[in-house]
Amino acid sequence: MELFFDYLRFERRYSPHTLLSYQTDLRQFMSYLKITFELEEPAQADHTLIRSWIVELMQQQHDPRTVNRKIACLRSYFKFLLSTGVIQRNPMLRIKSPKAAKKLPDFVPENSLNGLLNSFQFPDTFAGVRDQLILELLYGTGIRLSELIGIQHDDISLAGRSVRVTGKGNKQRVVPLNPNLLIVLERYIARKRLEFGSGDNVCRALLVTDKLEPLYEKFVYRTVKHYLSQITTASSQQHPHVLRHSFATHLLSKGADLNAIKELLGHANLAATQVYTHLSIDKLKAVFEKAHPKA
Repeated sequence: MELFFDYLRFERRYSPHTLLSYQTDLRQFMSYLKITFELEEPAQADHTLIRSWIVELMQQQHDPRTVNRKIACLRSYFKFLLSTGVIQRNPMLRIKSPKAAKKLPDFVPENSLNGLLNSFQFPDTFAGVRDQLILELLYGTGIRLSELIGIQHDDISLAGRSVRVTGKGNKQRVVPLNPNLLIVLERYIARKRLEFGSGDNVCRALLVTDKLEPLYEKFVYRTVKHYLSQITTASSQQHPHVLRHSFATHLLSKGADLNAIKELLGHANLAATQVYTHLSIDKLKAVFEKAHPKA
């Protein structure tokens, strides 16, 4: 198992979150085999034992998407065992994933979000400018939380009006910065230098805490929740990823090309981006009612 995790970490370059999920899932599967069938080694499991675990998960009312993630973990694990010669036949070839209902991404309406960013009076302090930049970067570029906290000063090109971000699998992409975001970014950099200086001791990370330490995920979650709670009461619309969904949804509603949105988001394939087409049905209805002779 440890060789498998090393393979995911160093060769497949899985994110820490995905790696932790796979470790949890595989150890749950191992525990189930040991308790139920007194089987010590997961590699010895055949398709009937795997299927029995899936059935138990469904009987425990686990969400089908959670079960599918666990199945994906087992698919990767047994494929790894097959490639390394530990097993001769892959039992996952006889396993089908349960159907999961498609969940549309949550997003904040354009007028509400722009009202917050354009009208809210952020405190005229280092913390206030930083908080504003966090929101502007997440919504203005559509980057992921992990990509946000990974931005270094060297990744910023003020002249080129762009930022280089490192996404899943250490894949890098360049994302443009809008004029308003550039203003907030320049103000933050100047305030950071005023607050902490510009010597070699200054943290290379762009976004830092009040103690000059790189931002961490819980910090960003709390910050985003604090501000978004002022424009929406829905808890599902008060986390950083909602700003990424809003970025994509608002671009699509303005007529942006789906392939361009895919590149901006850093999606590996178009299928991941196509979920946002379901969110623009109101626009499609408006076009239909305006253009179709029978509307």
